[in-house]
Amino acid sequence: MTQSPALQLPPPKERRRLREAASLTRAQLASRVGVTSETVRGWETGRATPRGRKGEKYARLLNSLGAGREVTESHVSVATTDRGRASARGRGARSRPPARDRDRPHVADRGRAPAPDRGRTTPRVTLADLSRGPGRAKPPHRPDDATSALAPEQAFDALYAFCAPALVRQTYLLTGRRELARESVERAFQIAWHRWPEVARDRDPAGWVRAVAYECALSPWHRLRPRYRHPEPPPPDVFDRALMDTLLRLPPSYRRTLLLYDGVGLGLPETAAETEASTRAAVNRLMHAREAVAERLPELADPEVLHWRLVELASTERLRAAKPLVVRQAGERRARLWTRAAIAFTALLIGTTMLTVRTAPTRYEPPVPPGETVQGVPPPIAPGPLSESERDLRSKLRKEQQRGPDRLMPQPR
Repeated sequence: MTQSPALQLPPPKERRRLREAASLTRAQLASRVGVTSETVRGWETGRATPRGRKGEKYARLLNSLGAGREVTESHVSVATTDRGRASARGRGARSRPPARDRDRPHVADRGRAPAPDRGRTTPRVTLADLSRGPGRAKPPHRPDDATSALAPEQAFDALYAFCAPALVRQTYLLTGRRELARESVERAFQIAWHRWPEVARDRDPAGWVRAVAYECALSPWHRLRPRYRHPEPPPPDVFDRALMDTLLRLPPSYRRTLLLYDGVGLGLPETAAETEASTRAAVNRLMHAREAVAERLPELADPEVLHWRLVELASTERLRAAKPLVVRQAGERRARLWTRAAIAFTALLIGTTMLTVRTAPTRYEPPVPPGETVQGVPPPIAPGPLSESERDLRSKLRKEQQRGPDRLMPQPR
């Protein structure tokens, strides 16, 4: 792999100042570059360094923002100089050109946003939807702002609206099953709501939920469920069917790495961290996955073309996620059910222990040793029928017992 030359980027604080001076949110800037808002945050705080094509695009965007700001400041200074010599109406007329110039960089960048970029698949669509509409006065809530400015329910709903549509399409590319994709995403958000304090403090809540959704979707236990034993109908397009079949033939780890890097647009360190592998292992998985795809579909040997084909394949399916309120209520019902089951099991265990303590012996009782067989003893014989003399003797003895025995007198000598 070749490394790109060092990018001429301003310091991290200057990057944030340029973005705020242009009235751009992190989500809007991320949609233009083709990365997540958390990646932009890392670039602005200095925790991460822009590299590759994303870094070059980010540098060009910052340079255009800086040039636009210089033009704006020059117009503002000219307008301030002429302000004292003009009337109120003239001042308003001279102050308009700087406003138009101030918006000009945004129009230019907006036109370059859909340029082919290997960074993202469906999250780009989600970010574009969130930042669509130049007439909005108030930007939409983003996941990084929700935890600090909103209530837990509102923050969860904002995160769900931000990530769920893209995650459903991504899990569909992982599994090839529409219902399993929706179920995995809903289950991931239910776990996130159950552990919301941890998720809210995480530096990347969207990545946290994405990792859980991928784990739920790729669980091997789904093959034991009757509803998932038979494949679902494939996409209608022939090339989409071939691409989906190629993806499903890859091992789950290769498929996940390919989707994160060539689909979502994560860097190699982030991809390795999310797949719980080393960077070298992530590179090997990515290269083998690309080779397998290129072997079956030679026209997708270019990673750029592969990226846009993944975007198109995910966009062809009309996959809709449930409402956030429904997901939260389902998660709460599930938590209550498991809590009651745990309480019932604990009560049963306590009752069984008390019964055992009550009925168990209080002292040691030595066990009875097993008996030994005695040799040489004749077997017991049952008495047979009595003879005539034995019957007479028996009757005589019975009569003597009733009258008493005769008194014995000693014989004189």
